[in-house]
Amino acid sequence: MKTFLLGTCAGLLLLGCNQQKATHNQTDSAIVQQSAPAEATTKSEATTRSVAFSSPIRFSFEEAPVGKLPEGWKTFKTGPGDKMRWETVSEGGNKVLAQLLDDNPGGHFNIAIYEPVMAKNVSLQTRFKSVKGKTDQGGGFVWRFRDADNYYIVRANSLENNVVLYKVENGKRTDLPLVGKGKTYGAEAKVPTVTWHTLELNAMDSVFIVGVNGKELFRVVDKTFAGAGKVGFWSKADAVTYFDDFLVEINDK
Repeated sequence: MKTFLLGTCAGLLLLGCNQQKATHNQTDSAIVQQSAPAEATTKSEATTRSVAFSSPIRFSFEEAPVGKLPEGWKTFKTGPGDKMRWETVSEGGNKVLAQLLDDNPGGHFNIAIYEPVMAKNVSLQTRFKSVKGKTDQGGGFVWRFRDADNYYIVRANSLENNVVLYKVENGKRTDLPLVGKGKTYGAEAKVPTVTWHTLELNAMDSVFIVGVNGKELFRVVDKTFAGAGKVGFWSKADAVTYFDDFLVEINDK
């Protein structure tokens, strides 16, 4: 068990960053569930429960049908290229959400959003694996998503071995400067392909704190999108990427 310390100007939030698959009887895939003691909530009970917006929300994708987009998810794209292929796949008996199309152009962004959640301040955590891609590899989160042309991204790239936080405003992507370092195009981070890694984000008002594999990498301050938005996953161009064990903690009052 690794821990990643996510801080804000006012305080600190501790997230557990487990590198292994979450225990399936405590998570659910197509249905979101409220965190509860294990003895009080079995998986069968969770799958029949109405969608809950209490935090945290966990996805293991184990109940999602293979070859389909999980319930409540919707795809969007930014830039050229009209096709995407987001679906649930089985990897060694474990189900994950994947972007599988490998021939989109370089300026194309693949987006999968969980539609029911709308929040401003969130902590996000997921496991991801870069599978392949010649133009691009890897992926990450979107948050405060308003529409296909306006949102924040943080992504890890296995070709570049870095993690970068951007804003997409009116369809234009811009990398944002790091606190104390300025415009560096994110931070170096080794995220080898065909290997599972953990990506973490804490978004609290205008402060965004990013970490990989239990280590805080950098902080960004930006006020472009100050209101609530949706959350989800992102990849670029021809990047085939797997996502699993998605944790969403809503920190709005």
